[in-house]
Formats: sequence, structure tokens, C-alpha cells
Amino acid sequence: MNSTLDHFRYSILQQLRKVTLSKGMETFLLISLGAIFGANLRYWVGGWAADRFGTAFPYGTLIINLTGSFVLGLFMTLATERFLIDPRWRLLVAIGFLGGYTTFSSYTYESMSLLLKGETWLGLLDLLGSSVFGGLAVAAGIFLGRMI
Repeated sequence: MNSTLDHFRYSILQQLRKVTLSKGMETFLLISLGAIFGANLRYWVGGWAADRFGTAFPYGTLIINLTGSFVLGLFMTLATERFLIDPRWRLLVAIGFLGGYTTFSSYTYESMSLLLKGETWLGLLDLLGSSVFGGLAVAAGIFLGRMI
């Protein structure tokens, strides 16, 4: 029986090796796989921040925007300036993972909601915090990437 099972496994592996994906399908799958993990990490970080700091201010979104900006700056610098990384990694990490992780649309909605509720200082803090510190986080990622 073990020999039959081993033969079956080998046969499946041989068939899978024959499968070739079109460039469009490969791109779709790489972005999708990255987005699955990025979106789930976004959910986890948002929940963690709400539990840790409360929900009066969208701390989770701010943390996600800053860390996502930093990682994007670092990754793209390493991928395009320091190392010759296969472009498929950019699809997986920069577009898929970080696209699913970062929350620009949520950040602008939450900031506007705070402003419309009369929470002017919190709304402006969120808008400026993500924009200014996000830009600084990208710069820090680029700087670190160039140092490596």
C-alpha cells in the first residue's frame, strides 16, 4: 500500500510540474496571495491597537499606515537599488501584501468622520500624522535600504 501511495504522490507532482501559468494568471495569484496575508495582518493590527489604546482615535490605521509606508520604502529600495530581486517579489510584497495591509482609504474616511463629528484636532492629527509621518517613514525605509 505504501508503494501505491508513493506512486500516486509522485504522479501528482509530475502532473503539477507540467502546469504552466500564463503571465496574467501568475500575476493574479501572486498579488492575491500577498493580499490575503496583508489584509489579515491589517485586521490583527487594527484589533490589537483598539484593544491596547481604545477607539477614540484610529490608532490602528495610523500604525498600519506608518509601518506600511516604512516597509514599502525599505522593500522597494532593497528590491530596486541594492539587490536584483525578481520582479515577481514586487507583485507579491509591494502590490499584494502591502496593498492589502495599508489603509489609505480607511485613513481618509476616518479622518473625515472625525472632522465631521467636530473632533477637529483628532481629525487633523490623523490626516497630518499619516501624511507627514508616513512620508518620513518612507524616507526612513529608503535610508535604511540604502545602508544595507
